[in-house]
Amino acid sequence: MRLTASFPFRAAGLAAALVLAGPAAAENPGAPTTDPTQVRPGAYLLDPAHGKITWSVSHLGYSTYYGQITDVAAQATLDPKEPGKSRITVTIGIDSVNGLNDKLNQHLKTPDFFDAAKFPTATFTSTSVEPTSPTTARINGDLTLRGVTKPVSFDATFNQAGISPVDKKYTVGFDGRTVLKRSEFGINAFLPVLGDEVSLRLEGEFKAVE
Repeated sequence: MRLTASFPFRAAGLAAALVLAGPAAAENPGAPTTDPTQVRPGAYLLDPAHGKITWSVSHLGYSTYYGQITDVAAQATLDPKEPGKSRITVTIGIDSVNGLNDKLNQHLKTPDFFDAAKFPTATFTSTSVEPTSPTTARINGDLTLRGVTKPVSFDATFNQAGISPVDKKYTVGFDGRTVLKRSEFGINAFLPVLGDEVSLRLEGEFKAVE
């Protein structure tokens, strides 16, 4: 589960739009921008109402089962001039792992799966950020899940930055994707019938620390 967030940045097809947007952004520094080089540097906190992880796994080969993780806290330091110096740390409350079914939710918390009573949180700490285009990056780090720490990476895409019209706070948004093998973290229940590979889709809005 590679949850590292330096928010690198999207490429060529945006070039003309960015040139046109440049003067407007200069006149109004809070206006939304899709140019990552215009992001305010500094410390950010994840907005808990807009920071979730959607997971999916093969269910016996018959379907793909989806769920969410909603208790996600994260702190990021962004450096738009040198994206490789950006960093993120993430803490996930395992009790919030949700399979959208009460019986399944209780089972997910048992030692068969996450053993939430013994391992109530998972953490991710980035170790490096590798820009892959003007608006994208590979975020590498260490994921600790169920007491096991493994290197994990995810692909992050910068979406937009600016003053949110909802709370009037400076906001940076991104999404990300990765795939992990649950068996590498000691979650072996019902293998191989229940899928080993778990796909994660990450969505986050970060608020600048004033």
